[in-house]
Amino acid sequence: MTRPERSTTAAIRFIVWVALRLGRTTARLLLPPICLYFVLFSRKPRAGSARFLARALGRPPRFGDLFRHYHVFAACLLDRVFFLNDQTAAFDIRVHGEDIAIELMERGEGCLLLGAHMGSFEAVRALGRRQRDLRVSLVMYEENARKINSVLNAINPALSLEVIALGRPESMLKVRESLDRGHFVGMLADRTLDGEEEIRLPFLGEPAAFALGPFQLAAMLRRPVVLMVGLYQGGGRYDVHFERIADFSDVPAAERPGLVRWAVGRFADRLEHHALSSPYNWFNFYDFWK
Repeated sequence: MTRPERSTTAAIRFIVWVALRLGRTTARLLLPPICLYFVLFSRKPRAGSARFLARALGRPPRFGDLFRHYHVFAACLLDRVFFLNDQTAAFDIRVHGEDIAIELMERGEGCLLLGAHMGSFEAVRALGRRQRDLRVSLVMYEENARKINSVLNAINPALSLEVIALGRPESMLKVRESLDRGHFVGMLADRTLDGEEEIRLPFLGEPAAFALGPFQLAAMLRRPVVLMVGLYQGGGRYDVHFERIADFSDVPAAERPGLVRWAVGRFADRLEHHALSSPYNWFNFYDFWK
């Protein structure tokens, strides 16, 4: 599912300049008025926020809930500048399940590292500072790959980050090559695209669509699947969680379709868990259940 990007490269460059020249504390002063503007005037995203928060909080959201939702989103976007410039010393980043990542790195076989539009995927770079052998390649559809490359270039032109565009003849070869080098290949797996195979699963009380593609890819390449979420907890604190979802390494071909569907269900269950525990980190500002 595609969504138009509000940010232009010029705006990103301005935010990056403020963040890196004036510091995080000063840059965060810009967030309240920006968030207030979007809460008041972004009608459709505000409605999506309200629908999600009503389910996650178990009550109708108040104005303060909507504002907090936008503010957490904006804070994570701002902190992306520092993560992607390897400026993590000022953050309190607590890694849960680090042993899972270390074990897979030691195996040297790579894995599919699945995230969601929740919290900060870039917080995984903090683990990379401690585990120097960790390498992450990102996989996304070509249009999104062009956008992310533009954003990354605005944030840090010297950034060394491999972005693999799907939809090209060589895409699967590049994914396999990254995995063979022991990379963690990251994808966001909580949205579906038009025409993509999906399955509807219970999520916060009502069925929602989840893509089969990332899990079918893991099955085809016979790799483990790990969930990673970096949840913002306020101030400078993030909780980064690694969780095993499934391992297709030794699964016979006949059993893979069943394990794919089980793995999607496991992913949806864990995503629901984190959505309930940290609801303001949910960054799908539209009707997720449509």
